[in-house]
Amino acid sequence: MEHPLFMNYGPIPGILIFAVLMAVSGGFFSYQVVKATRLVRLGRPDNRFDNWGARISEVITGWLGQKKVLKDRVAGGIHVMMFWGFLMLSTDMFDLATGNWFSHNLLPAVIKGPWNLMVEFGYSLAFVGCLLALIRRVVFTPDKLKGKSQLEGNAILLLIMTITTTSFVVEAGEASVSSTWEPIGYWVAQTFTPSTAMVVISYWAHMSAIAAFLFLIPVSKHMHLVMAFPNVFFHDMTPMGTMLPLAVGEDGKAVPLDDLDIESFGTENYTDLSWRDLIDGWACTSCARCQDVCPAYASGKPLNPMTVIHSLRNYANDHYETLIAGEKPEEDIIARLDEQAIWACTTCHACVEACPIYIDHVPKLTDARRHLMMERMEFDPAVEDSIMPLMGAIENIESDSNPYGMPSHERGDWAEGLDVKIAEPAEYIYFAGCAASFDERNKKVARDTISIMKEAGLDVGILGMQEGCSGDAARRAGNEYLFQMLAETNIATFEEIGVKKIVASCPHCFHTLGKEYKDYGGEDIEVMHHSQLISHLQQEGKLPDPKHDGSVTYHDPCYLGRIGGETEAPRAAIGGVDIETERSGKDSFCCGAGGAQMWMEEHVDDGYDKVNVIRSKELAATGADTVAVGCPFCSTMVTDGLNAIGSDMEVKDIAEIVWQQIKSNDEALQSKKATPEIAVEPAEA
Repeated sequence: MEHPLFMNYGPIPGILIFAVLMAVSGGFFSYQVVKATRLVRLGRPDNRFDNWGARISEVITGWLGQKKVLKDRVAGGIHVMMFWGFLMLSTDMFDLATGNWFSHNLLPAVIKGPWNLMVEFGYSLAFVGCLLALIRRVVFTPDKLKGKSQLEGNAILLLIMTITTTSFVVEAGEASVSSTWEPIGYWVAQTFTPSTAMVVISYWAHMSAIAAFLFLIPVSKHMHLVMAFPNVFFHDMTPMGTMLPLAVGEDGKAVPLDDLDIESFGTENYTDLSWRDLIDGWACTSCARCQDVCPAYASGKPLNPMTVIHSLRNYANDHYETLIAGEKPEEDIIARLDEQAIWACTTCHACVEACPIYIDHVPKLTDARRHLMMERMEFDPAVEDSIMPLMGAIENIESDSNPYGMPSHERGDWAEGLDVKIAEPAEYIYFAGCAASFDERNKKVARDTISIMKEAGLDVGILGMQEGCSGDAARRAGNEYLFQMLAETNIATFEEIGVKKIVASCPHCFHTLGKEYKDYGGEDIEVMHHSQLISHLQQEGKLPDPKHDGSVTYHDPCYLGRIGGETEAPRAAIGGVDIETERSGKDSFCCGAGGAQMWMEEHVDDGYDKVNVIRSKELAATGADTVAVGCPFCSTMVTDGLNAIGSDMEVKDIAEIVWQQIKSNDEALQSKKATPEIAVEPAEA
């Protein structure tokens, strides 16, 4: 039979119908893509054209291989079927649109058969994936979709199913359908013997579905079909959680405070965001994985990472004419994001880790905090009660270089009697941090860490009163100027004393000193978490083999596990974990203290638990005797959370567990030496 594209329908040629159909839908699609591109290009410059090899590798594994998508085996597996199916069938759409010109004239004969088989497999895979997705959405509706309109998503699935099923009918209408290379089309031809009318109707249904799809893609979440690829390719390749300096010089380093000349701070306007930040708005798939792992959202606060990303796109579309004209809309970005949401973030980066297309949610919020903290200095009344304790902590850091407001000359008092070098050159400098220096509970962790290091025979020292706050809390709270002042001061101290290796028991100091100080001159300093050093010393035989008493579970600190990438050393240091929590490792749930929340007042509505209570319930559910931690903030938050739910689990730092075992070993050895040997008389013959 003649191809439906070349038939006449009354006085109108089929090719004219097709041209009009594709011109309208394709024109609308192109207009929307160009519109989005123009809005993205309004963002500030951002060099994302480096490390091409690594970027291409990530595209292969992350975009093509769908490695993050497949973390959810059910929904991810279904999505992968549709994604890979579409990749395989996409060329057939072009073939049908050209009346088989592609396959008959352009495609080499030797690969035509395998190509047909690939296309059929692609159509089949996409159909099955859509069917399963539709069943999941309608019959087994996930909680996150209940009560929400599913019209758009279901319509897209039905369109794709129309595209796939009609292709088999069109294929069956061809005279040369192959039983080897086109088994489904051949089966349809043999079973149903579709008439010419049925083939023609199927062809135009196929093309109409594609046209409808082109209309829906740019105005729905399916715009990610266009934007996901560049989003993955241009993803941030700096270490996770690393914030940018106020200004960067030609040498790639932060501009010193003395040379700084900036008119505005942080993000207030749409154009304050980089072009890569803005792509996120159109790349989001609305899969809600970020929402599912967000501690602020779980505790009922008005922060939903997915909504943050949607807000960027909606803001741009709502103010399109004003933005393109180079003017500032009356509504700023902060108003659209909502201050309550901005201040609720713990910066745990669980949303970033979970996102299958590499969206960076957190920097958008921390950059907004910079503007609120350093420039506006006015806060929404809804957040004032939460912010006031933080403002007090910031003032304490400014005056005494610690958020507790303790005199800086008392910073090294915790080490009294340990016979440790103070502000002198040493192979290892233990950076105690503010918590271990001034918080009574965490002073013991610092003392035990030093004791372990000395037990291993290390040359160790502390900075004492010359140690300053690392600046983590100031930076996450948005006071970037204060952070840079602290960083420059600390680095000057490191250079004066000749610091080369730093050990920190606080993951926030570990992250800030090890990753973020590199922008300010600390690139030659090796920074390690105390659990990493302990595990290394055990492996070298400088410390006893690790073990612990009773049953132990472990809470992964966000800034050590997910952000720092270290999940094995803490476990190895204590001799393993007996019972893991449901969410552990890089998927661990936040304690609620990060992002300067340690210094803020947390309020939750009725029916919700505080973040640390949510996590404490998960830890208590393990039934373990002890919760091992590797962070002073986590120690405090988990202890408070366990007390709130009436749990008698004990919370111990890695160093406390290790030092307890070392002391137990020593006591057992001394006891054995003190016990006199009893002579045994030989038995009579």
